[in-house]
Amino acid sequence: MTSFDGLPGQPARERGIFCNRTLNMRSIKAIGYDMDYTLIHYHTTEWERRAYEHLKTRLAARGFPVEDLAFNPELVIRGLIIDVELGNLLKVNRFGYVKRATHGTAPLDFETQRNTYSRTIIDLSEPRFVFLNTLFSLSEACMYAQLVDLLEAGMLPAGTGYEELYRRVKSGLDEAHMEGHLKAEIIADPDRFVVLDPEAPLALLDQQKAGKKLLLITNSEWSYTDAMMTYAFDRFLPDGMSWRHLFDLVIVQARKPEFFMQKSPLFEVVNEEGLLRPWIGAMREGGRYLGGDASQVERSLGISGDEILYVGDHIWGDVRVSKSVLRWRTALILRELEDEITASYAARLDEARITALMEEKEKLELASCQLRLMAQRQKNGYGVTKDAPTDGEAYTRLAEIKQKLTELDERIGPLAKAAGEVSNPNWGLLMRTGNDKSHLARQIERSADIYTSRVSNFMAHTPYFYFRSRRGTLPHDPSSEVPSPDPGP
Repeated sequence: MTSFDGLPGQPARERGIFCNRTLNMRSIKAIGYDMDYTLIHYHTTEWERRAYEHLKTRLAARGFPVEDLAFNPELVIRGLIIDVELGNLLKVNRFGYVKRATHGTAPLDFETQRNTYSRTIIDLSEPRFVFLNTLFSLSEACMYAQLVDLLEAGMLPAGTGYEELYRRVKSGLDEAHMEGHLKAEIIADPDRFVVLDPEAPLALLDQQKAGKKLLLITNSEWSYTDAMMTYAFDRFLPDGMSWRHLFDLVIVQARKPEFFMQKSPLFEVVNEEGLLRPWIGAMREGGRYLGGDASQVERSLGISGDEILYVGDHIWGDVRVSKSVLRWRTALILRELEDEITASYAARLDEARITALMEEKEKLELASCQLRLMAQRQKNGYGVTKDAPTDGEAYTRLAEIKQKLTELDERIGPLAKAAGEVSNPNWGLLMRTGNDKSHLARQIERSADIYTSRVSNFMAHTPYFYFRSRRGTLPHDPSSEVPSPDPGP
């Protein structure tokens, strides 16, 4: 992968920043950052496997027969939806229609899926649907799917429901995080869990020196935040500078998304051990705090709304709420995007073949429809032209077209199957489902002004860049093959 080398030029496509809504960085006065999976990236499989093991231990202590279960990183992806009413995992398109589903870990066949969801539009406001917002959801969803398998195999107590299973999984994982054992392991052995990015501190330093106020707003506690930021940032900063020098405000245990929606008491973190004291009034520059709320941040900085850009990895807790409630500008960190783009580009040739074959199929289908219409007119004695084929000619040509369509389907089938397995053999690409955008892509489109794979990608675009969204396409737009006019000198 090509990384930015500090010289002007376009970044590699995998390291690009992609714009849904025009954003002028010159108008941004403050940039807030989440920490986990935003400023700090983790070896996802390693982190989620350990989270899964902690969850497994808790479930075993409650009598669940989970000894033979193991974390499968390919079983689920971010952006899936759990239907806790039926025990299914769903991949949904932007309109809310289910395009792929499993019951537990077993794929639903076409007829079962259609009978189950043909009249259902997935609405995330309904409590039966749980959206997998972040990479932290992978261990939870993997365990849930495997427990559904155990339930169907008769290995769990009679009367156990799919929704109860989910509550058990969710509570067990929450306990693992709250008790701090997992984070203690990470602090003790960060080399095992943390992916270092030497360009991220430099990107923030660029923003700071360009006059942006930088904020760290995280749900993690002070001791963990300090340990992770020290490990991942300090070694890449100039001598005598620590991560603390980058931020005008540090807020831990922010309780997002409530941080953006509700007022909350504010405490100052007094020392390195995390001693707290109540704080009233404006936050001081360089201060570190616990709790509080976004309105206090705005008042303390003297800015609001579209002058603040917030960068996070959680579609709901970081991006959707900060935009809908406060009208902050938003950037989503989607770590999987680099692999997604790489896989998409690798599959371009097969995609082009499918497109060409589908165009040929559409022409044949149109010809078939026209012949059937001609035969209908011949039969009913209306609208028949002199050059119209006879019934016999029409049915002969229809048979020929049917044979060609069968041959085309035989060629398209394996290519379409392979296209559905690009990036992940079970679910395909994160941002697509078939020819359409996935529900995840729609959420990103609605909530994130810009999105990218890592914070360090800001370095290539600089703190002065003007992000412009592309012209939206419509089905009736002229073909892109038409040459554009000469723009002149």
